[in-house]
Amino acid sequence: MSIFRFENSVHHTFDELPDIGSRAPDVSLVNTKLQNVSLANWTGKRKIMNIIVSVDTDVCARSVIEFDRYAADLHDVVILCVSYDLPFAFRRFQEQHGLKNVIGLSAIRHAGFGENYGVQIIDGPLAGMFARAVVVLDENNTVVHREHIDEISTEPNYTAALRALGVRANKD
Repeated sequence: MSIFRFENSVHHTFDELPDIGSRAPDVSLVNTKLQNVSLANWTGKRKIMNIIVSVDTDVCARSVIEFDRYAADLHDVVILCVSYDLPFAFRRFQEQHGLKNVIGLSAIRHAGFGENYGVQIIDGPLAGMFARAVVVLDENNTVVHREHIDEISTEPNYTAALRALGVRANKD
C-alpha cells in the first residue's frame, strides 16, 4: 500500500508500483477509437506510462501536455496516458490542445489495471480512481523506472522518466 496526499489529507492505494527490474503486468485498456489494447500493441517500443487521475484536472492535464512535448522527438518511445477518463474525454482533450504524441487509454472496460499497477485509490474522495504515477518500461516490458507521486498536486519528474530510457530532457 502506498500513501499520497490530497487536500491536506493522507490517502492510500491498493498496493505498490511494480518493482524496478520486474516484468510489467500486461494491460487491457481502451484507446480513443474505442479499441481494446494491451502492451502487445507496442511490442518492441519503450513505454512511458503516465498514470493520472483525470485529464480534467490541472496538474494531470499539464503532465499530459508536457509528455506530448517531450515525445515529439522520440521515435522508439510511446507515451501512454492511463486513467478512468472516458475515451471521448481524452480525444476531446487531445484535439483542444493539439496533442499528437501521447496515447490516451481508459480503464473503463477492463478491471484490474489499478490493482496490478498498485495505483487504485482505496479511500477518500478519489476512491476508485488512479493515484498519479509514472512507470517506464523498456522494449521488453521490464520496469526501468517508477515514480509514485505522493502529493497529488505535484507534476512528475519528467527528466528522471526520460533519463531511465537514456533520453535527454532538454525542452526548456
